[in-house]
Amino acid sequence: MNPRGGSVSRSNKDAPLRSDAQRNRERILRVAMVELTLRADAPLSVIAKKAGVGQGTFYRNFPHREALVLEVYRYEMQQVAEAACELLETRPPERALREWMDRLARFALTKAGLADAIRLVTSAPNGPARPGPTPVMEAAATLLRACEEIGAIRPGVSPDDFFLAIAGLWQIDPHEDWEPRAGRLLDFVMDGLRVGAPGR
Repeated sequence: MNPRGGSVSRSNKDAPLRSDAQRNRERILRVAMVELTLRADAPLSVIAKKAGVGQGTFYRNFPHREALVLEVYRYEMQQVAEAACELLETRPPERALREWMDRLARFALTKAGLADAIRLVTSAPNGPARPGPTPVMEAAATLLRACEEIGAIRPGVSPDDFFLAIAGLWQIDPHEDWEPRAGRLLDFVMDGLRVGAPGR
């Protein structure tokens, strides 16, 4: 507490600054997502300009390319993960799982440039490690558990099993008409998950 009684006014003064800083950060992330998807080596100066922030503001938030790319990747992974709970709130578990698989396919195949950007920064000498897929793995576990509890899929399917089964997604060329192929693959996986389900 400020003995001169200035703590309240300082707090009020800082609040909008914190809000502005958060908006700047989110705007940078949104622009970076678009630019890095289009071009893995998109210049940081272009991202800052399109986000409408100065170089100083940009580098306060993301001091180097690695920090920006990794944060964009984490943000996108978190969005995909959070969709699992949103779907379970409004759909039966089996349908929620299938729709989430479609979202995962869109993430994998429309963000090819981002994947390239991740490879660029993590393959550099002394570069950072690639972020793990923990949030998405946990989301898959939540959906699989919900389906297993109602007998919609065979028991005992782990998130590792699930991701091995859908690994073909990452073999599809994102520049072709990928949606029909991805849809067929995911339908095959769902058919496999249903074999031996006690509720069938």
